[in-house]
Amino acid sequence: MSEEIIKIAEQARQASLVLQSSTTEQKNATITKIREFLEKDKEAILKANQQDLEKAKVEVDAGRLSASLFKRLDLSRGDKYQALLEGVTDVVKLPDPTGKITLATKMDEGLELYRVTCPVGVLLIIFEARPEVVVQISCLAIKSGNAVILKGGKEAYNSNIALYKSLQNAISSLPPEQAIPLASVQLVSSRDEINELLGLDQYIDLVIPRGSKKMVRFIQGSTRIPVLGHADGLCSTYVDEFADIQKSPKVVTDAKVNYPAACNATETLLIHSAVLQSQLPAIAKSLVAQGVHMRADERALAVLKSTDIAPDMYQAATPEDFDTEFLELTIAVKVVDSLQEAIAHINLHGSHHTESIITENKENAETFMAKVDAAGVYWNASTRFADGFRYGFGAEIGVSTNKTHARGPVGLEGLVIYKYKIYGSGNAVGDYGAGKRSYIHSKIPIDQE
Repeated sequence: MSEEIIKIAEQARQASLVLQSSTTEQKNATITKIREFLEKDKEAILKANQQDLEKAKVEVDAGRLSASLFKRLDLSRGDKYQALLEGVTDVVKLPDPTGKITLATKMDEGLELYRVTCPVGVLLIIFEARPEVVVQISCLAIKSGNAVILKGGKEAYNSNIALYKSLQNAISSLPPEQAIPLASVQLVSSRDEINELLGLDQYIDLVIPRGSKKMVRFIQGSTRIPVLGHADGLCSTYVDEFADIQKSPKVVTDAKVNYPAACNATETLLIHSAVLQSQLPAIAKSLVAQGVHMRADERALAVLKSTDIAPDMYQAATPEDFDTEFLELTIAVKVVDSLQEAIAHINLHGSHHTESIITENKENAETFMAKVDAAGVYWNASTRFADGFRYGFGAEIGVSTNKTHARGPVGLEGLVIYKYKIYGSGNAVGDYGAGKRSYIHSKIPIDQE
């Protein structure tokens, strides 16, 4: 274990102890300053990002880097940079998640118990080709009182460095009364450093990987530190027999094409056999108009062949297609004969991320949402809504399919745990028992205002 890595972890631990007692005003001042510096440094950051894009394009052309990863790398795409800045401001506006009383009990006269939210401690965030994560995670970590160690993918090396420098300059520019430790946010670069950090469970409290299934699986199997995240984003949309033809093409198309490389994009379309003839042609034409290729099972393929859709836009599906996260303009199509069959397929082949049903039948919708085992279950809405920003969480730390304290899009609430505080007056356990004092255990009204 290198001394440098141990020093990074130790500094993060010390910073986390300071952050635990930082005020909301201090944390908000830091995040506001971060936005100010990101706006000032935009030109330099995008220039660094362009260097990464040029190198990545060579890798894409050589077949060594996927097109989906390349898209995630681009900070200048559309309104991505502006959205990044707005996400920072949104974090400032969010309530401080720490110091909230979630339980208050009067155990006895002069003996009170409180459960209070507090930071997790030190976070290790490992991500691929998403340079904006440097900013999103840092702001969420600061707001929730956590220190963070970041490791980005080599594809985004220059972008990550530029963003990190901007953040560090912002933190160091604060006056002493608002300052937080510089080590609250640290960046490491090499894979060897990550392998070492994964062994430092005495300093690091939570690992959050954001990237490929291979990367997430590797991390999950390489550390004793708790890991929050998901390895796959294999989402499905089910068109029920009571689906509205005015809604299904729009919802399915958005779920597939809005951002195909995202983990919440729909990869499988399930359609009830009773509406196969009426629904699939309209949905398929909407998808094809956006460049989507379909991999259809036997019954769906027969319907597609009866339309005027170009034959090169669809092909027969293989069993593997229904277990594939395409992350591009490709979708698997399967016909089912019942709601229960759709639910069974999703629970067997899905990744417990986000699933949607399109139907006008409330009972079917509620059954679907109750029986599908996923972090997000939607009724007549695109799977692309599975996002911390869209949920109103501000920037997102990641998406978790874990069945732990945080599930689905994880914002600030996923970065706090709690501690129990007892306020006594010289009480001893030996004072209680048969023939002695009895516990009251009455609720204390909680006033957070």
